Amino acid sequence: MSDSVELVVSAAVATVTLSHPGRFNAMSRRMWRRLREVFDSIECMPELRCVLLRGDNGNFCAGGDISEYADFRFQESSLRDFHENEVWTALQSMLNCAVPLVAEITGNCMGAGIEMASCCDIRVAGTSARFGAPIARLGFPMAPREATLVTREVGLTVTRQMLLEAAIFTADDMKAASFLSRVVPDDQLHAEVLATVQRISALSPQAARLNKQTIRSLVALGGAESEGDATVSAPAADSYRYADSVEHREGIRAFLEKRAPIF
Repeated sequence: MSDSVELVVSAAVATVTLSHPGRFNAMSRRMWRRLREVFDSIECMPELRCVLLRGDNGNFCAGGDISEYADFRFQESSLRDFHENEVWTALQSMLNCAVPLVAEITGNCMGAGIEMASCCDIRVAGTSARFGAPIARLGFPMAPREATLVTREVGLTVTRQMLLEAAIFTADDMKAASFLSRVVPDDQLHAEVLATVQRISALSPQAARLNKQTIRSLVALGGAESEGDATVSAPAADSYRYADSVEHREGIRAFLEKRAPIF
């Protein structure tokens, strides 16, 4: 099978690799379905501390597999089914990921690539990476929920340029837009990403999962409230149940004993 989404789990880290040789890892329908399966399975692995999403052979993802489009895009019902029941369910499964999700971005990160990267918590790119969603050249818009996701992470100005001008952005442009956490030389990218994954994995997995829950709640409310705003919601009833947990006690004890915590 030439188009695939591969999952490898090692030392509490899941590595998800997009692979579509000869097509810059463009997402086929089979790959979207497999992506959902992979992330649904990840939710059943409580031992995981981090997930790394990457592309094969020097590219992250060049978008959708256009060679398939004539088979379904010209019927409203099949087009809706594709976006709502294949693409969005896969993206939602990524958004539901309970542990930190890190994107290693090389080469092309277009369309579907931007959407998948937008689901990640930390995005690190090589200097030669390029970003965009030039689908207006193909005569169609970005699906509503996908556009909402991208706009939230990329920002309105850049999203407008991507969709209305078919603009292509450099890694430095996307760092300036706060989409990327870091930009590093291409030959140092994988080492930097592995170091990031290792830093995350060494920290409290309980804290990571709880922080992701809090961030998801903020996103659902439309963003963090301004300082001093009296409308900030009360915490959920179970927000402090970690008080007597092993990791909480170990973290505090290790600090007081001047040693590294063991989580």
